Amino acid sequence: MSNFKRLSAYWQDSVTFLLGAALFFSPWVFGFEAVPAAALNAHVVGAVLAVMALMALFAFQTWEEWVTGLLGAWLVISPWFLGFSTTMAAMLTHLLVGIAVIVLAIWSINEHESGHLPAGR
Repeated sequence: MSNFKRLSAYWQDSVTFLLGAALFFSPWVFGFEAVPAAALNAHVVGAVLAVMALMALFAFQTWEEWVTGLLGAWLVISPWFLGFSTTMAAMLTHLLVGIAVIVLAIWSINEHESGHLPAGR
């Protein structure tokens, strides 16, 4: 499968990569770099999401989508768990990216399990 066909067939992973990269840079873009817990969480989880999405693009395994979904769930609860829920920009960034990542992971798993796309390459 060519790289272009792979990117279009596995578009959920391409979008997840972009979300991970956006999350990584979000402390600087949205101005919450002064909130250490939020900034560190965004950098670490953003980088891991981007790497996981690249792994899924080039060697899909169902477990990668499950891990990505769990990272999305962590993003949803992390503002309250790490104590930055009162920083609106950080909280909304983590919440919205987390929800999007969960939806994309579930969608990708369903595409592969329903037979629309092969489960492994």
